Amino acid sequence: MSKLKRAEPVKLIASVFSALPELMSEALSILSERYGGVDFVSDSMAFDYTDYYEREMGGQLRRRIASFRTLIRPESLPEVKQGTNEIEEGFAPDGKRGVNIDPGYISRAHLILATGKGYSHRPYLRDGVYADLTLIYRDKTFTTLPWTYPDYAEQKMRKMFSKIRERYLEQLRPELLVDSPSGDMNPVAT
Repeated sequence: MSKLKRAEPVKLIASVFSALPELMSEALSILSERYGGVDFVSDSMAFDYTDYYEREMGGQLRRRIASFRTLIRPESLPEVKQGTNEIEEGFAPDGKRGVNIDPGYISRAHLILATGKGYSHRPYLRDGVYADLTLIYRDKTFTTLPWTYPDYAEQKMRKMFSKIRERYLEQLRPELLVDSPSGDMNPVAT
């Protein structure tokens, strides 16, 4: 019988995209405030792998990836997804989203995204939220899976996530972790 133990905290990330740079910046500011401050924000990059969002959000979408200082418990991902949906709704006064936010997390072993859409590789978590196993960490790099989205499969993106993972591993050093009353693992300021 295996001995059960609590999972390690994980590194919260978010992909934020919009056709309007000012809305993306505003959404990143709200996310930073809500989830403990950002410790990384990528440059703006084209989000042109699909036209799925064009009718709702317009063309020439831009994306930024952010990671957050405060580590979270992996089981809190459904609450994070609900929170990012609320933020999106705040940017959709006419029912059309101005901003899309895809939260997820990086652990030692993989990158998981939260989604409301079930599929064979997406186990159900709770409250309408599924975990999408997007990348796995193997042989010192993030590697793709047959269902990995093409943009997440790009070498540039995987290198970025590897750098975020390095920061996360540094945060896991025992002397840098402090358990907060909320159950989040807060890195001690250094």
